[in-house]
Amino acid sequence: MTTTIEGFYENGKITLNELPKNIEKAQVKVVFEEVEKKGETGKRKMGIFKGTITMSDDFDEPLDELKEYME
Repeated sequence: MTTTIEGFYENGKITLNELPKNIEKAQVKVVFEEVEKKGETGKRKMGIFKGTITMSDDFDEPLDELKEYME
C-alpha cells in the first residue's frame, strides 16, 4: 500500500504536514518539487510579445457573412 504525505524540506530537515496513520515501519521515497522563492509573485511579465502579433487594418469592419444579422 502507498501513502502520500506532503511536507517541506528546509536546511537539511524534512517536516511532514501530518503523521502517517497505522504505519510502524515503511520504505520511504522522497520527491523534491521546487517551491516559489520569496519575492516572486508568479505574475506574467508584461510586453514579452510586443511586436509579434499584428491585426489587419480592417479588423473592426463587419464581416460579409454576418451582414444579414446586422441590419
